[in-house]
Amino acid sequence: MRAVLFEIGPITVYSYGVMLAVGVIAAVLMAEHRAPKLGLDKDQIFSLGIWCAVGGFLGAKLLYVITEWKTLFDGGMTLRDVMYGFVVYGGIIGGIFSGWLYTRVKKLRFLKYFDLVMPSIALAQGFGRIGCFLAGCCYGKRTDAWYGMEFNHSVYTGMYGIKVIPTQLIMSAANFLHFFLLIFLAKRIRKDGVIAGCYLVFYSIGRFLIEFLRDDPRGVVGGLSTSQFISLFIFAAGAVTVLVTGLRKKQGGEEKAA
Repeated sequence: MRAVLFEIGPITVYSYGVMLAVGVIAAVLMAEHRAPKLGLDKDQIFSLGIWCAVGGFLGAKLLYVITEWKTLFDGGMTLRDVMYGFVVYGGIIGGIFSGWLYTRVKKLRFLKYFDLVMPSIALAQGFGRIGCFLAGCCYGKRTDAWYGMEFNHSVYTGMYGIKVIPTQLIMSAANFLHFFLLIFLAKRIRKDGVIAGCYLVFYSIGRFLIEFLRDDPRGVVGGLSTSQFISLFIFAAGAVTVLVTGLRKKQGGEEKAA
């Protein structure tokens, strides 16, 4: 793998950071492209993206510190670990909260922009997981299968000459598939909040399942990884969002017809 893309004097460019940047740019461009088709203000997307990116970064960092607080206070975590550690669910929650704040400040309809943005988030995650693959983090369990890969240049695995499941590529492919599925549904479902709810449902299911294949250090809650535990609540939130928004719109249409 290639954690460092290149170096220019004292400047080091990391593949993970580059792929994150590519993902954010792709997400914003896609949202700007789709906004007019949904009757939304294209000019709001860049600012909304900044708010969500900052909120997502802070949320991902905060949840990482929360899940690893024991290691942090026991002295088993270095400053470097804190700098580079993230929890994706924290980013999702922080990004959604920041987006909600932005729409409140700008007096925009949150659910409409929520539906617009979430397919783009899946797209960004697809690129982000490629960054994980290049960096060698978020790796899977040991395997002797043909698809196993060695991350000999990764500072994360510490298992030289050992093949592991490339869970990063599986997650990347799943996120890209998730993006196309949400776009497909968005063209056919016009009820505000349903697409965003679908994102939460689909992502939580995928994340819950992939955790069984991962073997990198992660927090544990009971017999589940931290991400699996959070997935249960994200799934519930997504299911409720789909049911409530779908039912509310349906009831509204019936009342209007009556």
